[in-house]
Amino acid sequence: QVQLVESGGGLVQAGGSLRLSCTASGRTSSTYAMGWFRQAPGKEREFVARISTRGRTIYYADTVKGRFTISRDNTKNTVYLQMNSLKPEDTAVYYCAADTTSGSDYRHDQVGRYDYWGQGTQVTVSS
Repeated sequence: QVQLVESGGGLVQAGGSLRLSCTASGRTSSTYAMGWFRQAPGKEREFVARISTRGRTIYYADTVKGRFTISRDNTKNTVYLQMNSLKPEDTAVYYCAADTTSGSDYRHDQVGRYDYWGQGTQVTVSS
């Protein structure tokens, strides 16, 4: 079992920055890949970023590439999402997720690839 708790969301003006954190408990986080997703009102949950167990392999959605940075500190069982140059269209509930079973990056952008999810944290970007 894995429990995930996100923090760091809030209200920010366009062009601003936020850093989200996701702390895992239960199974040691260094043994599985982690991802960030987001869901805006009336839209499906979409992939944002993924990081491998030791941070050597990283993927980003095209919409956030160059603006967001995913990282992890396995000594703290925590994954981060640094979000810069935020835009109003980044407004959503952001979820972290753990992929504890696949052992592969195949279909890493699919919701179904991840088996544990946090409760989400709201990010609102005003124009």
